[in-house]
Amino acid sequence: METLLTTVIALAPRLVDGAMTTVAITLLTAPFAALFALIAGLARLSHVRTIAVAAVVYVELFRGTSLLVQLFFMFYVLPLIGIELSPWTTGVATLALNFGAYGSEIVRGALLAVPRGQIEAALALHMPPNRVLRRVLLPQALPAMLPPFGNQLIELVKATSLLSLITISDLTFVGNALAQTTGRVTTVYILLLAVYFGIAYTLTLAMRALERRYGVARTMAAAR
Repeated sequence: METLLTTVIALAPRLVDGAMTTVAITLLTAPFAALFALIAGLARLSHVRTIAVAAVVYVELFRGTSLLVQLFFMFYVLPLIGIELSPWTTGVATLALNFGAYGSEIVRGALLAVPRGQIEAALALHMPPNRVLRRVLLPQALPAMLPPFGNQLIELVKATSLLSLITISDLTFVGNALAQTTGRVTTVYILLLAVYFGIAYTLTLAMRALERRYGVARTMAAAR
């Protein structure tokens, strides 16, 4: 037991550094992914055919191909045509585009769930479309978006592990290095599982608090 405790204490600083990188990537990527999701979700509902088609192409491309292949394409192929991005920029951009594509369907579904009569009433009052979006659509759609966006955030945390393959020293990268250098394979990977679970559970609690703040439970109960 003492040897195990000593090992954990010795590994902890490196694992904490890796965990901080994972959390930083997650928190940096999430707003961009949400922005892409909102833009693509609105674009899918656009009456301008060109905009709607462009959004469909983006969503289907990133949902229909492997995230790992997208990451390798951004990191290894783009430099061949003169576009060189740092590992962090590549990782954040790829994750944001991928999760933005999935999130766009959440946005589109939540917006379509808003009763059409409320939109027509706002337009009848000569409310500009951008104000209809801000005052009518988004306030009602946001509570419906939060639970699935919470799931997306947890998936994002787990997806950051792929960035270890493009030399980013995230939690997985550090864990793999420690497993190879120390020989404590079982201990290291158990600690990795525990740390990932801790990060995911903390974010889950934060999202639940946000859901309570926006009255998700009351909104869903009223919808029934």
